[in-house]
Amino acid sequence: MTLYDSGFLSLGAQRLEYRMIGPQPESAPTLVMLHEGLGCVGLWGDFPDRLQAATGCGVFVYSRAGYGQSSPVTLPRPLTYMHDEARETLPLVLDAIGLQHGLLVGHSDGASIAAIYAGSHQDHRIGGIVLMAPHFIVEDITIASIAEFRKAYDTTDLRPRMSRWHADVDATAHGWSDVWLKGDFRKWDLTEFLAYIRVPMLIVQGEGDQYGTVRQIEIAQEECYCPVEVALLPGAKHSPQREAPEVTLKAISEFVGRVLETNPASS
Repeated sequence: MTLYDSGFLSLGAQRLEYRMIGPQPESAPTLVMLHEGLGCVGLWGDFPDRLQAATGCGVFVYSRAGYGQSSPVTLPRPLTYMHDEARETLPLVLDAIGLQHGLLVGHSDGASIAAIYAGSHQDHRIGGIVLMAPHFIVEDITIASIAEFRKAYDTTDLRPRMSRWHADVDATAHGWSDVWLKGDFRKWDLTEFLAYIRVPMLIVQGEGDQYGTVRQIEIAQEECYCPVEVALLPGAKHSPQREAPEVTLKAISEFVGRVLETNPASS
């Protein structure tokens, strides 16, 4: 299919908003960007555009169901919502856009989804994964920060500020935070997928990440057989692409260049 600069993908009952920046998937490698737990197409800002300019790749960005202007989801979300996204929806997205070769670039929830996908699909089209602030296990700091977010959402001007980005901001905010705070999320663990990842991995994490500690990085280093590169960024917290954009862009673009240079499918 021809991807427009922006539009919607129809995947069964789901209608997912997207942006396509740069060359089409049949013309160049594509970086597929997977947003955070409260993100969407618009909340990436200009980072996808800058990543396209730095790498020459096409960059495809989409909002998962329940986010941005995409179709809603049934609440409450199940404990397996990231697993379901990686196993059911993401394969349909990659097929629908005609992906030939590229990388997954995920942030927070999106990074976890990318790890699940890479660990459960031997997809020759995926040459590597970039994980910004990934979660592989649930830590006390994660739950505490989500509780702080929920309090701010319910008691400050955060709700109206978020409403410009999401069609149903309450469903987005409650749907995400409820599954972490009210569900049995302590049992959530992705380490079983890490040993099955067969492509190079880059982890980008802020030293001050309020949602996870360096234990997340250590788990990847302990469990993965694939090459694991790490960029631990001083001065950044949970969103390195916003808090340290220049160094984050440099780390990702250099990793993309190395992966594509060594992978014959990119030529």
